[in-house]
Parts: sequence; structure tokens; C-alpha cells
Amino acid sequence: MSFKIQILPGERAFEANPNETLLDAALRQGIDLPHGCRNGRCGSCIVKLQRGDISYPSGLIEALEGKPAGTCLTCQAVAHSDLAIEIPPRQRASEIEVRTLPCRLERKEPLNQEVMRLWLKPPEQQPFEFLAGQYLSLLLPDGREGAYSIASPPHEKALIELHIRRAPESDFARFLCDGLAERSILSIRGPLGSAHLREDSERPLILVGGGTGFAPLKSLIEHAIHIGLARPIELYWGVKARRDLYLADRPARWTDQLDDFRFTPVLSDPDPDWSGRIGLVHEAVIEDHPDLGGFAIYLSGPPAMAKAARAAFASRGAERDQMFSDAFTGGSDDDWGGI
Repeated sequence: MSFKIQILPGERAFEANPNETLLDAALRQGIDLPHGCRNGRCGSCIVKLQRGDISYPSGLIEALEGKPAGTCLTCQAVAHSDLAIEIPPRQRASEIEVRTLPCRLERKEPLNQEVMRLWLKPPEQQPFEFLAGQYLSLLLPDGREGAYSIASPPHEKALIELHIRRAPESDFARFLCDGLAERSILSIRGPLGSAHLREDSERPLILVGGGTGFAPLKSLIEHAIHIGLARPIELYWGVKARRDLYLADRPARWTDQLDDFRFTPVLSDPDPDWSGRIGLVHEAVIEDHPDLGGFAIYLSGPPAMAKAARAAFASRGAERDQMFSDAFTGGSDDDWGGI
């Protein structure tokens, strides 16, 4: 006999066997609940028990002293009935400690002629926590450093995904793409950035990316799918030509996974047979939305694009505190790492 554990907010659920902790059951089924020490002491795994009965091993009572009624430590709690648990969303980047960790370059994969995907493996006992939309700094043994957005969603902890553009003017980016060998050891520092997904907002989302600015928007969308976010999401991705739309199958997949998702690619130097939108990506947003009041807008791409978009969107009613972006330079001045 097993018990159904519903996760609030959203529609996610998993099954827990008798005498199996909620955390072990969730991880066994590919659901990443917040956790840390796994012995009930650090409090990272705390959720609110909204419905049902649980028990703890003897000796844990002191860890619960002073905690609000309904506190549930998922790393130790065992279900005795069907449950509903509520995970409080992390709303501030400051709630996650910025750390420097060693990583191994697990593998590299070309996504097109200019963009390389890097998969980094952090230590298994020190998972790298971040919020969807944040970035990190890559630290090489020779002292070089560069900032890049995280393309993988937060619940996928085994590997960290980065998209690196082989910018001709950036020795650092070219070395990452062509010189850094698989299995190399490097360090990362993060998470960094404050332009992460605000999960408690009810505003529809407009995501605007340019070039490899697609990376943090990918993280944000896949996190939204994971948590069952029920808000309209529109993705605008501006590139030069069709060949620059790497991972082109993802938007179609997201359309199937989300109830209200729309993807609009925009080419600035279109192919002769291109029949879609052309021009500047932020102008396509304005054409579709003359009034941008009421939206939450996430910007990710070259600095010039983000600056022009902010000004144009503000003139169409977008609220400045609802336009999210992080100003940092990644591989080159031309290729802003992300949100």
C-alpha cells in the first residue's frame, strides 16, 4: 500500500511507501523537494503539512521545537495517510548562499556552428542550488573568469547546463568551446543575479531573448513546467538567421507541456524562404502588445537589445519594477550572458 502526496501549489504528486521518508519517495520518482543535510537539523526541507498524518523517528522532537504548527521535515517524515504538502517558494536570491564549488566538465555538445553546450558536474554531496533565471561565474585555474546564464532548470541538480557562444573577440569563450577538454576541473561561483522567476506573481509572462539569451529563458520555462505554473507564457527569441535557432524542437515541446504558451522567433537577417517575423525582437513584442501594463517581462540578451527594449516597453505601459534583467557581460560585449 502506498500513499499519494500532493504538492501545493500546482498539480504535482508522488507516491510514498510505508516507512519511506517523503524526501526519499520524491527523489525516487524524479521530484526534487528542497533539502540539505537529510538528518532533520538544517531545516532546508521544511514544507507545510496541509492535510494528512505523518510521524517522525524518536529523538527528532527537538528539531521541531519552536517551529510553526504544520511544519513538516520531509527528510524524516513518514506518511500514514494521503497528504497535501505546500512548498513555500523562494522569492529572493539572497535566500540561497553564494558558494564557490569545484566542477568537472562532463561533456560538450555543439548546438550549431557558433554555440557550444557545456555540461558541468558539481560534487554529489554539494548540490548547486539556484533559482530559474540566475547565472554563475566560471573560474579557470589560470585565473580567468566569465559569467554565463544557467540553462538547466533548478530541479535538475546532477548536471549544470550552459550555452557558450564562440565569440570571435572573446578568447575566454573560444577557449571554453574549443580548448577546454572534457573531464577538466574548473570552479563555479554562484548563484548570481536577481532576475529570477517570481513564482507568487499572477501576471502573464513575456520572455524576450536575444542569441544565447535563450539559455536562462529555457531554465525559467522548464521550471514553470516542473512546478505546474498556470500562467500564460510568451517567448520571443531574436536571432540573425534560422540556423541560429538552436534546440529548435524545444518550443514545440513546451507548447505541448504548457496550457498557454506561445513562441515567436524573430530574424534580423532572415533566410530568403523565411515567412515568419523579421526585424528587432523587442519591436515584435510591441506589435503584438501595444499595452504592456500588467505583464511580468524577463529580458535576456545583448546589452543594447535589453536597453532598447526597456525604454520601448516602458513607453507602452510596462512597469519598471516588472521588467527583470541582470546586467553582466559573459563571453563578449556583444553576447550578454543572460537575464
